[in-house]
Formats: sequence, structure tokens, C-alpha cells
Amino acid sequence: MRRVEAEHLWPDAVADALSRFEWAFGQPGRCPSGPYESPGIEIEDGRDDLDEALRYLPRGARADLGRLVARIDAEFERRTLPDPGWASEWTAGRWW
Repeated sequence: MRRVEAEHLWPDAVADALSRFEWAFGQPGRCPSGPYESPGIEIEDGRDDLDEALRYLPRGARADLGRLVARIDAEFERRTLPDPGWASEWTAGRWW
């Protein structure tokens, strides 16, 4: 079996991505961001790294990471989707 490697990942890329989300979700508020974000590099970029890792991991590790990613997705969605309690007619249906 030929070993296939992720093209855009570096050593510790998964750990870095997970720690970015862990830090951001530990902060108050609805708009998570990391402490070291640069213009053009957002916390969501870590999610892209996790997706790439999922494509290359063996089945067991992929399932374990997949469970973590599902929790990240649920928390990110909970924090970032518009809050219907403050949404007005003007904001209804808009996403920006």
C-alpha cells in the first residue's frame, strides 16, 4: 500500500487547528476569533486543515477526529448564526 500524505498540512497542523478552536470557544461572545489572527487568516482556516486531515487519516483516527470536528461545527454554528432574538425584519434572510 502506498502512503499518501496531505499536501497542505505541516507537522502539528491538527493540534494547532484544535487549539485555535479551543482558545476561541473559551472566550465570551458570539464571534469567535483567535488571539493571533492576521488579515486573511481566520479561525475558520483551521477547519479547512481539519477537513484535509480527515481525508488522509486511517479509519479509526478519522472517526475520532470526525467526532471532534462535529462538536466544533455545532459550537461554531451556535455562536455565529444570527440570533433570532435580535433579528429584525430587515436582517431576516440576510447573511453577512
